[in-house]
Amino acid sequence: MFTTAFLDLAPLEEAGGTVVLPGSKSISNRVLLLAALSEGTTVVHDLLDSDDTRVMLEALRALGCGVVPRGTTVEIEGLGRLAAGAQPNPGKAPLKLFLGNAGTAMRPLTAALALLGGDFELSGVARMHERPIGDLVDALRQLGCRVDYLGNEGFPPLRIHPAPALRLDAPIPVRGDVSSQFLTALLMALPLVATRDIAIEVVGELISKPYIEITLNLLERFGIRVARQGWQRFTIPAGSRYRSPGEIHVEADASSASYFVALGAIAGSQRAVRIEGVGADSIQGDIRFVEAAQAMGAAVTSGPNWLEVRRGAWPLKALDLDCNHIPDAAMTLAVMGLYADGPTTLRNIASWRVKETDRLAAMAVELRKLGAAVDEGPDWLKVAPPAEWTAAAIHTYDDHRMAMCFALAAFNPAGAHVRIEDPKCVGKTFPDYFEALFSVARTATPHIPVLCVDGPTASGKGTLASEVARRLGYHYLDSGALYRITGLAAVRAGLALDEAHEHTIARMAETLPVVFTGGRVLLAGDDVTDGIRTEEAGMNASRVSALPAVRSALVALQQGFRKLPGLVADGRDMGTVIFPDAPLKVFLTASAAQRAERRHKQLISKGISATLAGLRADLEARDARDSNRAVAPLKPAQDALLLDNSSQTVEESVAQVLRWWEEKQPFSRNG
Repeated sequence: MFTTAFLDLAPLEEAGGTVVLPGSKSISNRVLLLAALSEGTTVVHDLLDSDDTRVMLEALRALGCGVVPRGTTVEIEGLGRLAAGAQPNPGKAPLKLFLGNAGTAMRPLTAALALLGGDFELSGVARMHERPIGDLVDALRQLGCRVDYLGNEGFPPLRIHPAPALRLDAPIPVRGDVSSQFLTALLMALPLVATRDIAIEVVGELISKPYIEITLNLLERFGIRVARQGWQRFTIPAGSRYRSPGEIHVEADASSASYFVALGAIAGSQRAVRIEGVGADSIQGDIRFVEAAQAMGAAVTSGPNWLEVRRGAWPLKALDLDCNHIPDAAMTLAVMGLYADGPTTLRNIASWRVKETDRLAAMAVELRKLGAAVDEGPDWLKVAPPAEWTAAAIHTYDDHRMAMCFALAAFNPAGAHVRIEDPKCVGKTFPDYFEALFSVARTATPHIPVLCVDGPTASGKGTLASEVARRLGYHYLDSGALYRITGLAAVRAGLALDEAHEHTIARMAETLPVVFTGGRVLLAGDDVTDGIRTEEAGMNASRVSALPAVRSALVALQQGFRKLPGLVADGRDMGTVIFPDAPLKVFLTASAAQRAERRHKQLISKGISATLAGLRADLEARDARDSNRAVAPLKPAQDALLLDNSSQTVEESVAQVLRWWEEKQPFSRNG
């Protein structure tokens, strides 16, 4: 998962390949709570690993559930005994549960704990404390539950107290026009106290009906069959009791599928975008996003657990649609509207205003940054495609769906750059979203940004480049390591590092099975990180780098590291030979005395004896050898920016390079 402050998306052109979706957030957290409320043990397969499910699991552990994770499977030992009258956390100080920004944890747990009784405090992040819960609390208070607000009236955080008695004889009214999660919470909690038939009556129009369908479907899997009259009255039968199904599989997330359905419609080439984990027979209402995408021109085929999408009509067809049935996925339609042949209008989406952010307002602001003309109403949004696309830094409001749907704007035909701020917010539902996107997206190689850091031995270029790569979320290439690895591989093969064996070593270098991962260097799966950092390995690297055939063989290997979203490469000829088109080239240096002192400290820390004078002489000799070699001598590229870090800390050098990088970015910071 990207943890950077921002992620710059190069202009993307096509997409094709297979994406395997994570489990559904809506299903995952419902299943976890139902398993917790059941008697016995439930094995949950294909569980989503995300911020929302993690806070739910932590809450269940705190309540006393047995939780045993095994990869994407988790075993839940339920608290079914509590339904017989025992209270969790009886007569103690309040148990404090932090639920992040997970509405699928806050609302159902509030209802379940209020009915079970006990003493609890439920809180979340600042945005959760702005998301309404008053209608659910009102319904619970009518039942006799004791729930207090610890902050603003109608919003979390909440204090739940033991209830002296419950009143279950009259129908329970709950508003349906703010959030379907209020009704879901009651439907999941009331079976715990169903000593008689209990009716819930929905006041006003029920929004997001497909999410209630998910709830009813899962309740039945756990032994609760709810009777309903239309969408206005739901009845939990007397004697209802949760029973574990033993094992249950979580469907992939249909809302997450929407981004890749849209991707296929916008950028799909002759090779389709294949989405695995969810198909047309999904129990999730957001699967109906496929119908809306088809109406806009997407060519979709499907099977029992997969979808394939290609571009059909182009430009896409403008749409005017009531989106009450696909509230989350409808955000993706707004971005698809940027590629349409006229204005696209999305209606009946008032629930957007009480989600992770006010999504109606946020979408309007960010779409305008890209050049769209946008009209916003209390429950509708109208998007006219840009007459002229503009580069934009997209603010994501700590909202995973803002980040994911706006990434699709990088496929714009104008090649305008897009920056996604706070990309880690996708961790709420799809931690590996950007990795999945880059695995199927394609663009011309010159579009993939490269930042080069060249310089002499011991200048600190590796430390600088790897940290810049981490800050940008880019791949990292230590070209010096490739020469060190080539030298190591040649020595292991019994080859002398001289002209007599030049072409044999070159053939070996062409297909070096090397991988940089997590700060380690692997050669054919063997960790050689430490083995290539010795003084001997450094000298061997200089010897093989002086062989023209070896250098030529390694050019293509190094250029192959240029992959989305971008690359930071360090070496001695990155900007002059390997990536001459790189938009930023830095030539890093320091005095020989300063470099010798740094190397001396490194060697002493490793218990290796050395003298400053000897190290300085060695570095000066190596500089002369590198600067005077016949092929790709060490020198700054003509357009390189010089950075003398003799008196700088690493952080100061990193900050300077990032400032230079920012100066070259096209992003508008208006708004």
